[in-house]
Amino acid sequence: MRIHITILVLIVTALSAQGRTERSIEAVRFSQPPTIDGQITEDLWQLAQPIEGFIQFQPENGQPSALRTVVYIGYGSEALYIAFICYDPMSNEIAAALTKRDSDLRKDDAVIVMLDTFNDDHTCTAFATNSIGTQWDFRVADNGRTSDNNWDASWSSAAVRTADGWSAEFAIPFTSIKFQTSEDQSWGLNLGRSYPRQLEACYWTGPLESETRVSQFGKLTGLNLGNPTKRYEVIPYGLSQVMEDRNLEGRLGLDLRYRINSSLGVDLTINPDFATIEADAEQINLTRFELRYPEKRPFFLEGAELFQQRIRQFYSRRIGDIPWGAKLTGKIGSYDLAIMGGQSQPFNSDSTGLNAKYTVVRAKKSLLGPSSLGFLAANRTTRSDYQGSVGIDGTLFFSKTLGMTTQFVRAHGPTNDGALTWFVRPAFDNATSHFHVRYSHWDKGLMENMNALGFIRDDDRKEFDTNLSHTFWMKERLVESIEADVDYNRYWSQEGILRSWELKSDLDVVFANKWIIELSHNEEYKRYEKRFLNHETTLDVGYDNRAGRSIQVAYSLGRNFDSDLQMLRATTILKMTDAWNISYEMTRLWLEPEPEDPENRSTWIQVLRSNYYFNKDLYVKFFYQVHSAIRRENVQTVVVWRFRPPFGSLQLAYQKGTSHIGMTSDQGRSLFVKLSWVL
Repeated sequence: MRIHITILVLIVTALSAQGRTERSIEAVRFSQPPTIDGQITEDLWQLAQPIEGFIQFQPENGQPSALRTVVYIGYGSEALYIAFICYDPMSNEIAAALTKRDSDLRKDDAVIVMLDTFNDDHTCTAFATNSIGTQWDFRVADNGRTSDNNWDASWSSAAVRTADGWSAEFAIPFTSIKFQTSEDQSWGLNLGRSYPRQLEACYWTGPLESETRVSQFGKLTGLNLGNPTKRYEVIPYGLSQVMEDRNLEGRLGLDLRYRINSSLGVDLTINPDFATIEADAEQINLTRFELRYPEKRPFFLEGAELFQQRIRQFYSRRIGDIPWGAKLTGKIGSYDLAIMGGQSQPFNSDSTGLNAKYTVVRAKKSLLGPSSLGFLAANRTTRSDYQGSVGIDGTLFFSKTLGMTTQFVRAHGPTNDGALTWFVRPAFDNATSHFHVRYSHWDKGLMENMNALGFIRDDDRKEFDTNLSHTFWMKERLVESIEADVDYNRYWSQEGILRSWELKSDLDVVFANKWIIELSHNEEYKRYEKRFLNHETTLDVGYDNRAGRSIQVAYSLGRNFDSDLQMLRATTILKMTDAWNISYEMTRLWLEPEPEDPENRSTWIQVLRSNYYFNKDLYVKFFYQVHSAIRRENVQTVVVWRFRPPFGSLQLAYQKGTSHIGMTSDQGRSLFVKLSWVL
C-alpha cells in the first residue's frame, strides 16, 4: 500500500511541476518610503529593476500585450512598494468608471498585484487600482479555484493621468498581510493590467490557464523581513441610534486584531454593530430551494476564502447578531488555519436569549505544490443539542489543465446522526475552455443537522452533473467573442426514484460595436407532490461602452411549476461624472395561474443604487428597493468619511424598512451616527 501511495505522489508531483514559469525579480530595499501620489518621478524608483514584457491572458492567450507596461518594486521596513507606468496612445479614452471600493476593476483600465506571500503555490492576496485610484482587494485559495472579494485591508494607492497614458503607485503595509519571516525569502508574484477597449487582460507571467492560477506565478526574491513592529490594532466604536416611535439608543463595541507573529493573527469582537451594512438585494426565486446571500459583516470576512466549499459546511449567515466572537487565522508551517467561536441566538429561532454557541475549525495543508488537503468541523450547541458536520476535502492539480476536487462530510445531531455526503469532480480547465463531470451523494435527513451552521439546499440525492463551455475569440472586426455553455444535471432519491433532470444551454456573442446578445434555453423535470416539466427561453440584449455606461434588457418566456411564466429584466449603469454613478435594476415577473405561496407570486422588484465620491474616502451611498409581492420597501442613505481607511470612519445613515430578506417592511425610520476609531 505504501509503495502505491509513493508512486502516486511522485506522479502527481511530476505532473504538477509541468509548465511552471521561471520568471523572477529581485526586490530592492529602499532607504526611505516613496510618496504615494501616482507620479513615478522620485529617483529611488530607478534603483529597482524594470519589469516588462506582459503576456495576454485574453483575447490572444500567450501573445505579447498590445500596450507597454513597466513596473518597479521595492520595499522598506514597513511596506512593499509597487509603481506601474501604463502606456496608452489614446489616453483620452482610458476607462475609469468604477468608484466604489471592491468593484471588479477588470472592467476599467486597471492594474493588479498578486502576492503568494507563503510561496505555497495555492494562496495569494491581491490588490488592484484603476486610473482614478479606486481600490479593490481580495484573497484567493485553492490555486485560484476559490476567492473572497469581501476581504478588506489597510493599504495606500494613487493614480494619475499622463501624456503617455497613466501611472499608479501602491504601498502595502506588512501589517496588512500575513507571511513567514526568514532571510532572503521568496514570494510568488504576478502583475496584471486590464485594457477594456480591446477586452484585453495581460500579466507578467504566462501564458496562464486562469487569471488567479497561483502555481503559475513568478517569484519576488531577496526579501529580508522580520515580524511586524506593530502587533495590534484596536477599533472601538460608538453608535447613537434613534428609531421611529422609540427612545434614543446608544451602543459601544470593540474589535481587536492582534498579530501573534507575521503569519498568525487573532480577531476579537465585542458587541459588534451590523446596523449600517447595506441591505441585501431581493432576488426572484423560481426554485423550491433556499437562496444563498453573501456575507457583508466585517468580523466574518477574515479567512472567509477558506470556507468556499462545494458542500458548504460553514455559512456565516446562519449566525445572527452576536455579543462576542473570537477568531484565529493564518498559517502554521504548511497548514492554513482558521478557528472561530462565538455566541448568538439560533438562526430562524423564536426562542429568546443568546443561547447558542458555535465553533468552527478549518485547516488546510499544502500537498504536492499547488494541491491541498483540508479539514473542517462546524458545531452549534443549543442547551444539550449538538448539530453540525465534520469533513475532509481535497483540491488536486495533475497538470496545468487537469485537476480534481473531492469532499467527504459526516453530519451529526439529534436527527439521523451520522448521515453522509460526498462528491468527486475531475475537471479540465484552460484559458478558453472548461469541462467537468461530478458525482455526488447526499443521505436522507442530512439538511436539518448540517444547516445548523452550513448551507445545503437538498438531501436524499444521488446526483450526476457535467458542464462544457468554450470561448471563441474572433479576429474579425464584426464579432469579438462567442461563448457557448452546456450544463446537464440529473439526480435520483436514495431509493432510485428519478427526482430531477435539467439541461441548460447558453450562447453569448460580443460584437465589435460593443453590443452583446445572449440566448439561453433551459429544460427541466422535477418530482415533488407530482411531476413537473418546466422550461424557459431568454433573450438578452445589451450595450456596454466599456467606460461606465451600459444597458441590458432580457425577456424570458416559459412554464414553471404549472404556471405560465413571463419575465422582463432591465439593468442600466450610468457614469454621470468621474465621481457620480447610478445603477438601476428592474425585474417584472408574471405567473398565470398565481401560485398559492404569496412570496412566489407575480411581482415587481426594483433596486436603485447611487454613489457620489468626493474622494475615495469621503462618499455618499443611496440604496432603494421595493418588492411588491411581500409589500417590502427599503431605503438607505449612508454618508461615510474614512479618515483612517478602511476601518477608522464616521458614518451617518438613514434607513427605512427592514433589511431582512423576504420580510415585509414593518420597521420604521431609523437614523444612525457611528464613529469607529483605530488605535
